[in-house]
Amino acid sequence: MKLLIVTVVEEFEKDILRLFKKARIESFSGSDIDGYKNHSSLVQTTSWFPIEKGGLESSLFFSFTEDENIDTLFKLIKEFNQNLETNNPIKAVVVPIEKSI
Repeated sequence: MKLLIVTVVEEFEKDILRLFKKARIESFSGSDIDGYKNHSSLVQTTSWFPIEKGGLESSLFFSFTEDENIDTLFKLIKEFNQNLETNNPIKAVVVPIEKSI
């Protein structure tokens, strides 16, 4: 069992849920997050009272799942990202679990 972590911009949230289903990842958790890219313009415009939100609305999903499901999902994400016309691919990482209860 490993920990899978996936981030996706809001625009692709339905797509990643569809990919989870295809990869047989049925148990997962998610949270809304703001995604940022480290651009100098963001740092220069940061103030105590920002007029508009600087981050992209995004989602973070995580699941404790098996290797075969992760392998399938990574293959599906790779195919999905190859057809994107934006600079916001779905990103995923895997973290090994040393202990669990």
